[in-house]
Amino acid sequence: AMILIDEATLVLPDREVHGAALVIEGGVITGLLPAGAPRPAFATRLAYPGHRLLPGFIDVHVHGVEGVDVLDTAEAVAIIAARLPRFGVTGFCPTTVACAPDALAKVLGGVAAARAEPSPSSARVLPAHLESNFLNPAYHGAQPASCLRLPDDTPVASGASTYSGRDVLRVIAGHRAEVGIVTLAPEIEGGLELVRELSAAGHRVSLGHSGATYEQAMTAIEAGARHATHLFNRMPPLGHRAPGLAGAVLASSRVTAEIICDGHHVHPAMVRLALDAKRSGGLMAITDGTAGAGLPVGARAQLGGRTIVVTERAAELEDGTFAGSVLTMDGALRMLVQQVGLSVVEAARMCATTPADALGFTGHGRITRGSIADLVVLDARLRVRQTFVAGHPCLEH
Repeated sequence: AMILIDEATLVLPDREVHGAALVIEGGVITGLLPAGAPRPAFATRLAYPGHRLLPGFIDVHVHGVEGVDVLDTAEAVAIIAARLPRFGVTGFCPTTVACAPDALAKVLGGVAAARAEPSPSSARVLPAHLESNFLNPAYHGAQPASCLRLPDDTPVASGASTYSGRDVLRVIAGHRAEVGIVTLAPEIEGGLELVRELSAAGHRVSLGHSGATYEQAMTAIEAGARHATHLFNRMPPLGHRAPGLAGAVLASSRVTAEIICDGHHVHPAMVRLALDAKRSGGLMAITDGTAGAGLPVGARAQLGGRTIVVTERAAELEDGTFAGSVLTMDGALRMLVQQVGLSVVEAARMCATTPADALGFTGHGRITRGSIADLVVLDARLRVRQTFVAGHPCLEH
């Protein structure tokens, strides 16, 4: 069946085109018809005058949404996948906080199940992002400190379970296909070897929750790290004499950095600074969204089994520690346009194209002939009107 999406402004990789039509066949974009060109008569035509059509958003760092955390149940990943399209998301990496091996195995089983039987109205479940056990305890943030380990065989008790870092790595080894990004602190004992081990096994190693110096970070990048977790958050501040991890990430063209675009975790001026250093091809918008995202202020939810509270600014632990955001990807795009001053074309690059490219998710993240028709329709206020996964409309309207 041929679908025609007509009368919208198309947000292409390099420009906006007004009044053009997109031709979709078999879930793939097969043509772009300029305004005024004849339209095929036999297509299903959907018209969105006054709206923009963008590539669907890809969130590589999201823990949950609307009261559901990836670590809640084996079905949580599939439930989150079903809820994300209303925020324009067509693909996401289910993200875990540091946890016990059995909890990790359960999430990865849920990822495998959701990937094996995708629902046509759900966002695509991409390999998971593990905000792993191998973080610097001084920068753990809302990560449960009792779950942090060194990558060795020393068993440590936390709560009801006793396990070593190697036990966690055995779970990862048993679920290679389900593990995409692994966040770690390269300066911990055995950290550099872990960067080599994980990147050699095909995972995307991300530097984060780390106090690494500039030199330590650069050595980790040499060893294979290619990603940075929520740039500026849970790492030493950028210093002019000690650039630290943040300085290394800004300086290295080999690393693609995530940045939380809620206007609270990172000041809009620092987002702009990072963009000037990295360009939009080196910086991707993420939500670091929690189960608190999409819930009203004052609501309580879970993050890896701990209670978080929704505030005006973010999700917080009961002691006031920032515990991820209450941001959704459509909000990230609005923040980039309204507070950072980007064009919609540049903002779409950060929300869709750069994450797709970083993950090697070919055929996604841009509106071009031959790309998969994962799309989002936004109104004049940049609010989501419809989301398409492989040309299939996900939202009731």
